This record gives sequence, C-alpha cells and structure tokens, in this order.
Amino acid sequence: MKPAAPRHALGLLLLPLIALASPSPSTHELTLDNGLKVILREDHRAPVVAAQLWYKVGSSHEPPGESGLSHALEHLLFQGSGKVCPAQAFQIMERLGARINAFTNHDATTYEYLMPRHVLGVALEIMADQMSSAQLSPAAFRREIEVIKNERLQNIDDAPWAMLDEKLRSLAFPTSGYGTATVGWQHDLQRMDVRQLRRWYTNWYAPNNATLVLVGDVTAEEVEALARRYFAGLSRRVLPETRRPLELNEPGERRITLQTRNEFPSLIMAFNVPSLATAADPHTAYTLRLLNELLGVGGGSRIFRQLKFREELITQAHSSYEAFSRGDALLMIAVDLDTQKNPSLEDIQARLWQLLDEFKRTPVSAQELDRARTRMLAQRVFARDSVENQAQKLGSLESVGLSWTLEEREQEQLKAVTPLDIQHAAQTYLTHERLSVALASPGKSNHE
Repeated sequence: MKPAAPRHALGLLLLPLIALASPSPSTHELTLDNGLKVILREDHRAPVVAAQLWYKVGSSHEPPGESGLSHALEHLLFQGSGKVCPAQAFQIMERLGARINAFTNHDATTYEYLMPRHVLGVALEIMADQMSSAQLSPAAFRREIEVIKNERLQNIDDAPWAMLDEKLRSLAFPTSGYGTATVGWQHDLQRMDVRQLRRWYTNWYAPNNATLVLVGDVTAEEVEALARRYFAGLSRRVLPETRRPLELNEPGERRITLQTRNEFPSLIMAFNVPSLATAADPHTAYTLRLLNELLGVGGGSRIFRQLKFREELITQAHSSYEAFSRGDALLMIAVDLDTQKNPSLEDIQARLWQLLDEFKRTPVSAQELDRARTRMLAQRVFARDSVENQAQKLGSLESVGLSWTLEEREQEQLKAVTPLDIQHAAQTYLTHERLSVALASPGKSNHE
C-alpha cells in the first residue's frame, strides 16, 4: 500500500499529524484501479478498527420531487444482497462483537463498522457485496418506506428543533440542493417507488464514487490485501455530472415563524457563508471556524456568557459552522428563551445583533482569541481517543472533494488567524443581506 505523501517515495512512510501532546499517527492512501480510494490510519492503542465506507452522494444531489432517495437507499441496502440475507449483516457482525451504523447527510451516505481487528475481513466482504449486488426488492422497499415515514414523523415532524432547522434550511438555500430535507419531504416519500432507488443505486454506488476509511489496529499491508481481495473485482462506472452547490452571496433577509410543541420560544439565525471547499481563500474558512467558536460554542463563548449567565435571557445557546461541506455553508446561532425573564423573540434578536456588532466594531483581544483557539485544538486532540471520530474526520473531508491531508495543516491554519481577521469576517458575513431567521413560538404544531 502506497503512502499518501510524498508520492514518489518507495515503501510505507509515516505521515505525522500535527497535534498537541498526541502520538503522531501513520496514515496511508491507496487507490485501486477501479477508482476506490482507501485511507488507513494506524492506531495501535487498542485491538479495534473503525471501517467506514463513504459514498459521495447525499440529499443535495437529489432532483426536485425525489427527496429522500439517498436516505431510503441507506435503509434498503441492509435488506439483502448477493451473500447476505435481509438484516443478516447486523446479526453476523453482532455475533462477532462488532457494531454497524449508517447515516446520510447532504453530501454523503456512510456505512460504518466498529469491530475487533480480527473480523475486519468480514466487514469489508459485506461492504463490497452491498456495493455490487444489493437486491432492492419491492417487498423490502414496502417495509422500509413505512419505517422511514415513521422516522420522519418522530425525528422531524414531532421534534420542534429538528422541524425548525429543516424549515430554516429550505429558506436559507434558495438556489441549491442544501435546502432539500435529508430524510425526504413527506409527499415525496409517499410517491417514492423501488425503481427510483434502483436507478439511484446504479448511478452512484460504484467504487469510483466511494472512499473506504479505516482507523485502528491494522497495518497497511493487511488493509491493502483485504481491499484488493474484496473490492478490486468491482467495476467502475460512469458517474452523473455534479457541481458544487453554490448559493447567492446576499439573497436578502428571509424569515419564517412556526408554532411548535416547545414550552418556550426558540430562535435560529443563519448566515450564508462559504465553506472550506468554496472559499476563494482557505484562510476565510478557518477564520469563520474561530468566529463561530467565539460566538456560541460552550460556556466560554460570548453569547453564552452574556445572554445566559449575566442577563439570564436564554436557557441554551449554540452556534455552528459547516466548514466541511461540498458547497456553500451556513453559520448558525440557535437560542432557547428563558420564560422566567419572558423576553420577546424581537428583544433577543436585537440583543444578538448588539453582540454581533461588537465583533464588527472592535477586534477581539489576543487573549480571547487564544482561548478559543486552544479549546478547538484541545477538542481535536481529545477526538483522537476515538477511532470512529478519526475516521469520520478523514471521510468527511474526502467526501466533499477535499483531501484528508488538510487535517495535517489544521493547527497551523488556525494559529494564523488574527483578531483583525475575525473583525473582517464579522463585517463581511454577519449581515442582514445574508440572514435567514426561524422563530418558534409555543402552540399547536404547524403540521397538525
């Protein structure tokens, strides 16, 4: 198995990752002739392996009227293939002491296994079999589509925050597929049929549209032998043409108000921003990551300190920035109002704008920025304790068209961000022209 870098080197080389007080892992990369990319990170601290197969297809690829295809196919893939009977993959792996999970997002569909190192071959055989010979029977589809409809009802329609987030995204992404519901809109689920899923499977489930990521107690030689054994015989296919989901830079302020079953009012403010994949300068994305940390990540953030602890206007606060997206992204601020103080949603919005404007007027202090940066770098080190988290970081970068090697430069990129960079990013991106607002008031749910 060839090392990831340098490309011309012979043999297996160690690729140290920049980390704080953490062992430098050895990471290797191999691409089979059929286009399947294999990334291995050796981590020999425990006799376990995380294996994740990332397909570069998600809800943002789905055409209008066919939402939910990627997620529905994720469900159906476990309902029988050439070597495995319906639901048998779970039984096999559980008996071997392994755990299986799968998830779909806007950019990718991922199948993940966590297992003792000696059963890795079984997991890869199942993955390869599902890639090449999924049955996708009408009977299995009829069963699973009802499961998916119920999942949507429980996890979205009857979950106020999830409903608010879904509606906000449909508002914040007026021109790209990121506004599509990942689970699927209910009316699209009702008219979906198995022929659509077979077409989706044929179009996207090919080795040259997938990345196999492994982290754990295995060597490059072992992984290369297993990957070639189970995947090398699969044929590459011509893939549909794709383009990055780009958004309008300043579509204008948009707003939606919902009545939900929450006992307290809630508010989300989302700003259209570039991701690491779409930013003209990668430095912008790292600056936005730190701005997000300063705004509303953890008890040390400004929104949390000021509005929760000092003024007691909110009970919860959080901000998020989707840096690792295939297309343009959102920087989102979410708060729950404290009903004892009884502030209005308008009062909270005004107060949030005051906090945002402080970033625009005055650069943050070097000390505050350093604290935020240290928190992020510490979280990065702690994440190394989980082979699953490591695999997800590598896979998420590759699945959106970026290189996993960007993780190596993450620390130096974050260290290069200055207080003036934060101020400029706030002035550029935290504007009304880029804003979408979702308000939730207690009351009868809108879908009833």
